[in-house]
Amino acid sequence: MSTNASSPHPGLTHSEAARRLEADGPNELPRAPQRTTWRIAFEVAREPMFQLLAAAVAIYLVLGDVSEAGVLFAMLGVIVATELVQERRTERVLEALHDMTSPRALVWRDGRRERLAGVDVVCGDLLELVEGDRVPADARLIESNDLLVDESLLSGESLPVAKHVGNGQAEGSSAAGPAIVYAGTMVVAGQGLAEVVATGARSEIGRIGKVLGSIAPEPTPLHRQTRQLVRWFSVLGLAVSLVVAVLYVWTHHDWLGGALAGITMAMSMLPQEFLLILTVFMAMGAWRLSQHRVLTRRSATIEALGSATVLCTDKTGTLTRNQMAVGALVRFEANRPVRWMAGDDPLPPTFHDLLHHGILASEQRPFDPMEQAFHALGARCLSPDVGWDLVHEYGLSPDLPVMSHVWRIDEGLPCRVAAKGAPESVAVLCHLPPDQREAVLAEAGRLAGLGMRVLGVAAADWGTEAWPVEQRGFDFRFLGVVGLADPLRDNVPQAVRECRQAGIRVVMITGDHPGTALAIARQAGLDGESGLLLGDQVAALSDLDLRRAVATTTVFARVAPQQKLRIVEALKANGEVVAMTGDGVNDAPSLKAAHIGIAMGGRGTDVARESASLVLLDDDFGTLVQAIRLGRRIFDNLRKAMRFVFAVHVPIAGLTLLPLMFGWPLLFTPMHIAFLEIAIDPVCSIVFEAEEEEPDVMTRPPRDPLAALFSPVLIAASLLQGALVLVAVGFFYWLLLHAGAPEGQSRAAAFVALVISNISLILVNRSSRSGWRVLLTARNRALWLTVLATLAMLSAAVGIGALRTLFKFALPLPATLAAAAVVGLGVLPLLLVQRAAGRRLAGLLGWQAD
Repeated sequence: MSTNASSPHPGLTHSEAARRLEADGPNELPRAPQRTTWRIAFEVAREPMFQLLAAAVAIYLVLGDVSEAGVLFAMLGVIVATELVQERRTERVLEALHDMTSPRALVWRDGRRERLAGVDVVCGDLLELVEGDRVPADARLIESNDLLVDESLLSGESLPVAKHVGNGQAEGSSAAGPAIVYAGTMVVAGQGLAEVVATGARSEIGRIGKVLGSIAPEPTPLHRQTRQLVRWFSVLGLAVSLVVAVLYVWTHHDWLGGALAGITMAMSMLPQEFLLILTVFMAMGAWRLSQHRVLTRRSATIEALGSATVLCTDKTGTLTRNQMAVGALVRFEANRPVRWMAGDDPLPPTFHDLLHHGILASEQRPFDPMEQAFHALGARCLSPDVGWDLVHEYGLSPDLPVMSHVWRIDEGLPCRVAAKGAPESVAVLCHLPPDQREAVLAEAGRLAGLGMRVLGVAAADWGTEAWPVEQRGFDFRFLGVVGLADPLRDNVPQAVRECRQAGIRVVMITGDHPGTALAIARQAGLDGESGLLLGDQVAALSDLDLRRAVATTTVFARVAPQQKLRIVEALKANGEVVAMTGDGVNDAPSLKAAHIGIAMGGRGTDVARESASLVLLDDDFGTLVQAIRLGRRIFDNLRKAMRFVFAVHVPIAGLTLLPLMFGWPLLFTPMHIAFLEIAIDPVCSIVFEAEEEEPDVMTRPPRDPLAALFSPVLIAASLLQGALVLVAVGFFYWLLLHAGAPEGQSRAAAFVALVISNISLILVNRSSRSGWRVLLTARNRALWLTVLATLAMLSAAVGIGALRTLFKFALPLPATLAAAAVVGLGVLPLLLVQRAAGRRLAGLLGWQAD
């Protein structure tokens, strides 16, 4: 889109801009290449269960059993299709995230002003900057008129930074010089014209983003433990399967049959479900979090959120709203301050003049949060001005950080001049005597210690339109000071209390002033008395000393991005599970380094969002409490699901091995194992995922991040559960064979008993509490749907002739089926008794119950 405006600065020609775009590339941060469909399929093909099923398909084809080979091949297709759909959905989410913060730019080309996509901006372009624009690239100012830029996304400083034409660095600013505007920052007041000097990865945002490339993504503790467990059981399962294959060949002299027996044994022992259940739980957890407006970028970190021990949070826009509000009005009587504090409504009339002139010194349609705060309070407490016209303005300057507006009230009356700015500068303008100036500065310091931004306000009258060259030409009278606070989010104190109750330490890491940081910490309920460290102090500490310091320090102020990253790494070195929240570019390296990075989505940047694991779309700090609660619930239910899978593998493996040891007919083939693995175990994971949270989910301390996924008590309990089912079903199978029942009927009846026993295992493991009451009263719609679906599939396998042939079943007699059901359901009370006894024994020995 172009306009008819012209400028003495023609800017680049379109041809030159196109040439530079071709040479330098688009104005965007580097993005990781997407995984192709073939890459995802290759990763799936490397999974052991996939390879075992493929081997079984090949053997059945060699044997000429096309039907069984076809069914197993279809199962392979289901596995690959599921993985591809899931990965493609993730890629689409990442693409949507990348597009959310792409700015548009207003540039001059060929002497005309054009609005174009930020990615098309090139070095040498002339940017026109106006209030409300997001700066698309790093640029050097050519013209500036009262330009204020919000650099909180870059520096962490909540107050706007004055920008003006010139050279040098801005003293005290972590973002650098006043003559440079940076990509991703926001123009909050004034206007400017700037020449682009850096785009994409060469910008300040890009340089910070490069730090991310040197940080390896951190796998969660649960992922590491699960993979280690899978490796152990895979080695054990393969070793046993080789023994079974050799034993079968030795006794039956059948090499292909021995290979199938070995594959069946390996499939029965391979804990493929552990990683599958972990994936299902994380996907369902991502869906549940989305109901609370939390976007999950890396679902594997959801469960780690529940085990977080330290929550590192930024201040600006995270604990606070990044919206200024008037916190105090102070006028002086005989050098003694008279205060009105927010909440002391109504506003006394003696303060109306101070507030009124603060509004007069602000823009009529403000964008700056501080000026919006003046107008908001005035709308509540003052009558609107009628007939007042703004006739002249004086902007901020480096040597005098004060702005003044001149207003005409009525013809023939003197004009009213209103000024606001730094208290010490306004005091100089008003020529205050030393004692009064000392009182003003003391009060300003007190308000600053409360975390407020302090402005002085003054007024003057002027009788002619021959305006003085500068503001010092007016005879100002001092009206008072105004304290503006970046208010705390309303739900932050409650969220902090709940974190503390859950044993999670909340740490503030900010680039803001230490006094402001401590004030916000007190308001939020953080333990600011435990210590404060400045960024310079962090930089001076050795790694070992920093590890000692972060163990007790709660508030870090004036922290640069690299120092923030060192703090996170030091906490991790202390064994903490670190969750990090933030919304700015300065947060991105620590977001990626943390175990759980949580970006604020409403005002965050591409860099922050792409570095984080979770994105809070509503920027609500209180949503973190729900995420933590859900994370703990997920881990509890994950233990229940894995405890079930651990237990259910015992009878499956045992019933595969016992016939070979005792010379019985084989109970299982790869078809039966695939039925149990694909039709029952993943479905059961949905049941456990849907279980409600335990009553103590938010009153117990976080799980020890170094603790094993399975405690010795849990492993023993799971083995005993599985052994009980193995004995019951194995004895039932032996009785049927001993009674002379046909092989097909015995196999079908034993399989029915095993499936119903698995349902009993689900019921007994669905809560950490014991007793029939829990089984009957705890709500879980997915449980009963799963039971019905499982019984329907079992009925089809036994009742439909074609499926009976595939499974090598024969239709059992009704009495035999009834006996199988009794065996399956009969293990339930035995499991409950065994569990209650185990918990009582663990309590007596001082062990943690399962």
